Amino acid sequence: MRAVVFDAFGRKPEVREVPDPTPARGGVIIRVEATGVCRSDWHGWMGHDPVIRLPHVPGHELAGVVAEVGPDVANWRPGQRVTVPFVCACGRCGACAEGAQQVCERQTQPGFTHWGSFAEYVPVRNADVNLVAIRDELPFTTAAGLGCRFATAFRAVVTQGRVAPGEWVAVYGCGGVGLSAVMIAAAAGARVVAIDITPHALQLARRFGAATCIDASSLMGSVAEAVQDTTGGGAHLSLDALGSPRTCAASINSLRRHGRHVQVGLLPPAAGNPMLPMGRVVALELELLGSHGMAAHAYAPMMEMVKAGTLRPDLLVTRTIGLDEAPEALIAMGSRGRGRTGVTVIEPHRPRAAGPAAGDR
Repeated sequence: MRAVVFDAFGRKPEVREVPDPTPARGGVIIRVEATGVCRSDWHGWMGHDPVIRLPHVPGHELAGVVAEVGPDVANWRPGQRVTVPFVCACGRCGACAEGAQQVCERQTQPGFTHWGSFAEYVPVRNADVNLVAIRDELPFTTAAGLGCRFATAFRAVVTQGRVAPGEWVAVYGCGGVGLSAVMIAAAAGARVVAIDITPHALQLARRFGAATCIDASSLMGSVAEAVQDTTGGGAHLSLDALGSPRTCAASINSLRRHGRHVQVGLLPPAAGNPMLPMGRVVALELELLGSHGMAAHAYAPMMEMVKAGTLRPDLLVTRTIGLDEAPEALIAMGSRGRGRTGVTVIEPHRPRAAGPAAGDR
């Protein structure tokens, strides 16, 4: 099969032929029809994730068709349309027994613990625990985001963040996860303040329901103070969807009394540990929460909202490309505030003759 491979961290990946994967006894092989380009993939390529072994194929946000099943798989067969949570659970540890597969003690992650979905085929382990069926009407380019960006935002806003109608929600960073969070919070009846440094990203945030947008690049004072002024005392819920020491601290400083901060964006060790305003946390009795994907069994409410049209993850996809364009798209994820906004989705089986710009829209 063809796949995007890198042999050294930070070195430009290349598309080349690699051996076809084979399924584990309880696993499946998925023919990848669409896979999103996520900032987490960029962190992996840069060497920020210690589990990656070289050479490596990135990609974890995928949708496709079951191509082959292992002998111990009970609930899936070839030809079924599926997506996959980026955290693939073992189904047997204590966390899984509690229903918390998103923090499985023996989790695997395509594109991190093993080769991922920037390829024509990808293996997924423990299929009976981890696959999520998608309806025939849902395009693969839309369904790919339900494996990571959209599901991650849904759980961060709804489950961990406990969003309520009428609340103020601040979202720091309007990339794929951040824009998803804006849309989900607005659909829940919240008033959303979107913060970013890219005007077009903020335009998309407004389109997806943000009541107010703050351009942090042109702000003279503190972003947190601007959020407090806009919300009349601070947000009830704030999410760091970017993942940096600065946005993490600003999110916490944006909160009102009894507010809730949810850390969604990864904080790689290379960026240093954030200096958290713990005095404010104590004085205002704030909650600091993490959010790490969403278990396959928890997808039903989100899928119903997508089916009803209440949530429109399709609107987040601003570009589709072929596999040959994936290396440049991955590298570009490190260029914050420049280049494209919205979400880029790779279609690995797109004919190579389509040309480099055929998927732009």
